[in-house]
Amino acid sequence: MTMCAERMWYVFLAIILGLVMGLTGSQLFGLAFVIQLAVMVVLFVRAFTDVCPSLTALKRILPPCDDDEDWVGA
Repeated sequence: MTMCAERMWYVFLAIILGLVMGLTGSQLFGLAFVIQLAVMVVLFVRAFTDVCPSLTALKRILPPCDDDEDWVGA
């Protein structure tokens, strides 16, 4: 199993959400709010337009998961 762009995007998303949890635990609510808002905007853009700039950038570095369609839920 090789790491592909979509899988790495989910890993980065989990890392960012963990960072937000850490910032919240450190009483840095303002910074946590801004980062969480940015994540929400990216997810809304991807949901409504099916375009994600961060995923597009990752696909320049890593191969897409197109040929490995059965990884979800496996």
